[in-house]
Parts: sequence; C-alpha cells; structure tokens
Amino acid sequence: MMRWFCLVLALLAAPVARAHPHVFVDVTLRFQTDPDGHLAGVEVTWRYDDFFSLLVLEDRGLDPDGDMVLSDQERRALTGFDLTDWPENFEGALFMYHDGEKIALGPPEPIDVTLEGGQIVTRHLRPFGPVAADKLVIRPYDPSYYAALSLVAVKGLPEGCAAKIEAPDTEAADAIVAGMGGTSYDPLFFEEVEVGIHYAYSGRITCAPSS
Repeated sequence: MMRWFCLVLALLAAPVARAHPHVFVDVTLRFQTDPDGHLAGVEVTWRYDDFFSLLVLEDRGLDPDGDMVLSDQERRALTGFDLTDWPENFEGALFMYHDGEKIALGPPEPIDVTLEGGQIVTRHLRPFGPVAADKLVIRPYDPSYYAALSLVAVKGLPEGCAAKIEAPDTEAADAIVAGMGGTSYDPLFFEEVEVGIHYAYSGRITCAPSS
C-alpha cells in the first residue's frame, strides 16, 4: 500500500516463498449517519505495527527523547502523513459495495494522530452516500498486499444493524497467488496483479426488518 512505504521496502526486500506483507495495520471503522438513518461517511482508524511506527518517527525526527509521547506540535506535523502522495487511482485501501454496486468514496479528510503503546494511530474521514446500511459489504485491503489490513471493529451502525467480520483464508490466498506466478515478493508483480484482494477481510452488514 502506498509508495511512501518504500523506506520499509529498502529494509525488507528479501524474497520470500509466499506473499508476505511488510506493514501491518489494524482497521476500525465508525460510520456516520444522516438524519434519515442512511450511512453518509466513515471514520477510518489505522493502527500501525510497532516497527513501522518506529520507522516513521525516526524518519521524521519525532519523539527524539523516546518517551513515546508526542507533543502537540509533533501531532500536528504528523497528522495526515499517510494521506499524502497517494499514487494515481489509489483508493485509500477501503472498498465498499452496496447490493453488489461499488460505492464511490470521497477524498480523505485527516482528523488526528496519536501514539498509543508505541504504535501510531491515525484517523481520517471518507464521505460518501448516502446509502442504506443493509447489505453493505466493506473490504479494507491494500491491492498490492504490501500492507496487511485487519478489520477489527465496525461501529456507528444504525439500531438493528450489525456487521459480521470475516477473516481471509490466507492458505487459499497463498495458493491462488502461487498459481499466478507469485512465488516470491515482487512489488511490481503484486501491484500489477493486485493480489491483496485475496487476503482481504470482509465486513458484511445486515439489518433487521423495520417494524
């Protein structure tokens, strides 16, 4: 995901026997609703793994005392760092479908960034819609699978609606990628073929019929 991961790639470019991401991100989604109860935006929280967080801090000269606390000035400087320099046509590692039809998401709007337990946690907003919550399918993933995104929670749904989170079958995904010729990590191949969809988590929303 995102060419700004190149600083990690320089350190972790050794070939591997199967698809192997270099950045790990826990994803929490909190939906916003309009006055009619339709979904009209989603707040996206990305919690980055410890190693990538450390690389970002060091690369930007932040938290020089190593106390894992960001000053207000450092937070302002870091806010939105992962929303800039997106490649052309990059959709932000979040894909949503309603009744099989893809939903167009608006440009990301940065909210804030924190440092929690040594991990960088960012939040941004993606407006869209409005759409009904029922039958919505959410798939956060990096098409190139340079980053592995794990959907851990879906919040803010209308009353009577719930999301079922389904983890990917990584063994089946590995077999698919191997069949496509992906026997080692090749950034150009993985980006061109977009293998990330095979490793994607899914969140499927269903709502009880209104009385």
